[in-house]
Amino acid sequence: MSERLRLTDILETLDRQVEDDKITLQDIADTFNSRGFGPVVLLPALIALLPTGGVPGVPSACGIFIALMAIQLVFGRRSPWLPKVLSRRGVSHERWHRVTQRVKPWTRKVDRFLEPRLRWLMGDVTQRLLALLMVVLGLGMIPLELLPFAAAVPALAIVVMALGLTAGDGVMMLIGFGVTLAGGVGIGFWML
Repeated sequence: MSERLRLTDILETLDRQVEDDKITLQDIADTFNSRGFGPVVLLPALIALLPTGGVPGVPSACGIFIALMAIQLVFGRRSPWLPKVLSRRGVSHERWHRVTQRVKPWTRKVDRFLEPRLRWLMGDVTQRLLALLMVVLGLGMIPLELLPFAAAVPALAIVVMALGLTAGDGVMMLIGFGVTLAGGVGIGFWML
């Protein structure tokens, strides 16, 4: 993660580099192989966070995928490996292009907040600990799916941490940790 990668770059790079009719999860992993796990975890977390996360089964599938990716980082893997069943899943290139064009104004706004900060938080040990937290959050999305849109809380924390991981932004990693704590307290009080 030696250079800065913006959210808009992620979307545009996939749109530009993948020439097939479908953009698969394996395309995402291959495209950002050397950049780490941030983009690979970010996309399913966004799916769970957005209204698509209200569809039964979507938060669980996204949570399992996030946990599978993050556990690899916990064990020190430098690039993500995907099982064949998951690697072939994806979205049509045409749809990806349309969505990319629509969300670019928003991703550019997010990109203004991302920059390499608190680099000491981006060390191997810290990244592994935060990846372990992502595993817990991803798996936590499964039971939270029973409560309407409750899985959006861990998904938001994962989105923020994945943005931090992608951009090398330790501040975003801390904010993601804060969202995790606040969400855990909020869900705890709601269940009492």
